[in-house]
Amino acid sequence: MFKVLIVEDDRDLRQLFSRVLTKNGYAVVGASNGAEALDEMKNSFFDIIISDIMMPKMDGYEFVRTLREAGDYTPVLMISAKDAFDDMQTGFSSGSDDYMIKPVNVNEMVLRVGALLRRSQIANERRITIGSTVLECDSLTVSTGREQMILPQKEFMLLYKMISYPGKIFTRQQLMDEIWGYDSGSDTHTVDVHIGRLREKFGDNPDFKIVTMRGVGYKVVKQ
Repeated sequence: MFKVLIVEDDRDLRQLFSRVLTKNGYAVVGASNGAEALDEMKNSFFDIIISDIMMPKMDGYEFVRTLREAGDYTPVLMISAKDAFDDMQTGFSSGSDDYMIKPVNVNEMVLRVGALLRRSQIANERRITIGSTVLECDSLTVSTGREQMILPQKEFMLLYKMISYPGKIFTRQQLMDEIWGYDSGSDTHTVDVHIGRLREKFGDNPDFKIVTMRGVGYKVVKQ
């Protein structure tokens, strides 16, 4: 199930978007401004963000710009009452991926969310390169120079998820939900076991390192 973060200070509109997306099979979390959204993202992983522009504390432009400067490329659909070309240009230049004008047709919004997710998957979920290391989804292989290793599916997905967002901290529960599914009967110790196996295989990798964030979870850092 894809997880959506809605950043909108209008409570009624936020609830409307949430109801529509939930009915279409998405898991939804709401935030009333950019600062609150950043706090949500510290504790949860989101597949896509829908963000208003004019909000208190931190507006949409600053919010998206902050994400991109931190190396977070979660797809962003920006929504605004402003329909001037300059406003749209500012939205895209800040790092948003799509733009809609209020009043929003919620059915069109759902279509755009789906399109952004498909585009993101095509771009990001087939092949990733970090330094000289290449991860290939179709074959579950990790290649470094002339060496190539085929990983068990869960190990590959776990490594792929973390390498997709270098520097981002993932809690054990987040990784369980993402890789094993929300209904998995396994506990978070399973994540620790798989991380241990990955470290045995890639402890000497020159391009990345798996770092334990004590009491929180794990992250991958570039070497």
